[in-house]
Amino acid sequence: MQSFPVHVKELAARFVAAIRFLTIFPFPGKIGHGSAELGASTPFFPIIGLILGCIGAATCWLLWSVLPPLVAAVLLTTVLLGFSGGLHLDGLADTADGFFSARPRDQILVIMRDSRIGAMGVIALFFVLLLKVSAFAGLSRSDALMAAVLMPVAGRCAILLLMALLPYARPEGGLGTLFYTRRSRLTGVWAFLFFSFLAWLLLGNGCWLPITLFTLTVLGFSFFCKRVIGGATGDTLGAACELCEACTALAIAALTWSV
Repeated sequence: MQSFPVHVKELAARFVAAIRFLTIFPFPGKIGHGSAELGASTPFFPIIGLILGCIGAATCWLLWSVLPPLVAAVLLTTVLLGFSGGLHLDGLADTADGFFSARPRDQILVIMRDSRIGAMGVIALFFVLLLKVSAFAGLSRSDALMAAVLMPVAGRCAILLLMALLPYARPEGGLGTLFYTRRSRLTGVWAFLFFSFLAWLLLGNGCWLPITLFTLTVLGFSFFCKRVIGGATGDTLGAACELCEACTALAIAALTWSV
């Protein structure tokens, strides 16, 4: 009779751990601080993405009501970035610096661990953020609402798919090791189904383009990671999140432009 409340408490701790890791939301107390809880929190990543998406949608509705689309797009992108603490953009910058350094695998991993940002990292950040802003700026309020909901979900689901597809690349371990201790390909399947269902719910028959572009981005990036460093790291997981967010925004912009 005591197993049910204990099980619920464990699930709650994992959910809070996911919120603590993926957002800047403060939670009092010690719940969700343990490494075991964080490692087991990955099934909640799509849910956290949806929570961020709902915040983005509410922000979008307000901004598109009072501001020109371009200004609203910049502010919405900033809000979504702010609530995630810029965690995944840091991974994107580190990945770009390492992958485009033309160095051997071991040196690439060293470069990716360097907290300083290089030229390729700056270029990657610039183009990904520019793509998000320009995609949002071309959307009506209703279309921007759908993009604001779907983008954060796409990013967090991409993390789980990349983990399901690739082994961990650092033999000495790192931040991503916590998640790889509980890695499951079923979690990747759950993430793909969650994203696909939400895309269908929001876009109807038009969901094929975001789903296709999302899938191709994850598969293409996983192949690139495997070829360059032999697997994934915490930085490449963050990069996958940002790339899939940008590609989802691009897909929705393409759908509305072609109508």
